[in-house]
Amino acid sequence: MPSDNYKSYLHLHLIVFIWGFTAILGALITLDALPLVWFRMSLAAAMIALYLVYKKIPFRASPLVIARFLAAGCIIALHWFTFFKAIKVSNISVTLACLSTGAFFTSFLEPLLQKKKIKWIEVLFGMFVIVGLVIIFEVEMQYKLGIALALVSAFLSALFAVINSKLVQKYDAPVIAFYELLGGVGFFSILLWMSDAFTPNFFSIAGSDWVYLGILSSICTAYALINSVKIMQFLSPFTVMLTINLEPIYGIVLALLIFDDKEKMNPVFYLGAGIILATVLMNALVKKSKK
Repeated sequence: MPSDNYKSYLHLHLIVFIWGFTAILGALITLDALPLVWFRMSLAAAMIALYLVYKKIPFRASPLVIARFLAAGCIIALHWFTFFKAIKVSNISVTLACLSTGAFFTSFLEPLLQKKKIKWIEVLFGMFVIVGLVIIFEVEMQYKLGIALALVSAFLSALFAVINSKLVQKYDAPVIAFYELLGGVGFFSILLWMSDAFTPNFFSIAGSDWVYLGILSSICTAYALINSVKIMQFLSPFTVMLTINLEPIYGIVLALLIFDDKEKMNPVFYLGAGIILATVLMNALVKKSKK
């Protein structure tokens, strides 16, 4: 039988493929980034709450622990906001490629926040990712704002992964996911309320958008978030983040199939993406050889 680590690694690839599809949904949904994320997190939080009730999993946790969950939720909310905003101002391919820097950020954040020694092999792999990213920048600098937003999104994703890797060791994944989504909804609700955005027009959404939001909230958020948190019990944050670098590959291929000419890039762009993919494969081989 496959080990828990091997099964978790395969499951992680399925989740990363699902996350690659979120970019497609983000481009299809006509809402702006902030309301898009607010509806996504609200619907997903409600779905997970029903799941907890159905499974009779208690919501209980100490106030301090809940506060940590809520804070992590604000981070993931900002990650999703900058991610979708980057798609809106540039395109799917550029945004997803920039997310590959998450492994580079993780190689420094994990030792810093978890008081571990820096693993220079991880820094090296992170640098390979940067090389691929620089190649992409050389041919796509017209998307400066999208690139900047995507880099911020990658940093927030890495920070969230490192924080969650500690939380999952003590608490149930669905409970963590519920409170994190609740924290993100609460944070963005305050921002929307302060800007007087909660008007009848805010809740007037096209039928197709509701369908896409339903898929985004259930499969791409509730399912993927719960199971990605579970996976962190068996895989290191760096391995998780480096595998997530496959998200650009999956997403870019899907974007080409669905949007065709709109997502066709300079051939040099795909060279950079190829370097990113090769880095992921090298990491897997190194991990396997060590075992």
